[in-house]
Amino acid sequence: MTVEAVLALAATVNPADITTAAIAEHMQLTQGALFRHFPTKEALWDAVMQWVAEHLLACIDRAPAEHDGPLEALRAMFMSHVDFVVAHPGVPRMLFSELQRASPSPAKKRARALLAAYGARLSSRIERGQASGVITRHVDAHAAATLFIGTVQGLVMQALLSGDLRRIRRDAPAVFDIYQRGVMEQR
Repeated sequence: MTVEAVLALAATVNPADITTAAIAEHMQLTQGALFRHFPTKEALWDAVMQWVAEHLLACIDRAPAEHDGPLEALRAMFMSHVDFVVAHPGVPRMLFSELQRASPSPAKKRARALLAAYGARLSSRIERGQASGVITRHVDAHAAATLFIGTVQGLVMQALLSGDLRRIRRDAPAVFDIYQRGVMEQR
């Protein structure tokens, strides 16, 4: 419940400005009750990043299950990530806020681990597509995975700047089509 409260607040408030008092008030608890579960704000932020990592990775892991082809699986992962962001608008704000911190923190370390795990999953999927001849062997799998994640992040940034997170769903299919043309084996 606490993680959900933080993400709900982060959807409308700069995460750096969210106080434990605001979280407790949002949950209709005392700060003392909040600190019984999380000894510090840093521990709470780490729990939020853990939730994000677990849920986002589970979401992208489930996405390709119903798709036979490598490109269809990548599209499903892409759209699943987009849907996750739209369903949890506080998540990208938390991630971007945490990654901007100059100092290391457990939450920032967890966010980096999330990106590494996500990239590894994508690289593996891309390499399988290369082995099947659908994705060109001329594409560096790691670079293609980085571009994939960066493309979603770019859509998110533009949507946040416009103030319309639903814009991501509208723009994502055409953007993925461009990505797909870049990695496809040309026949």
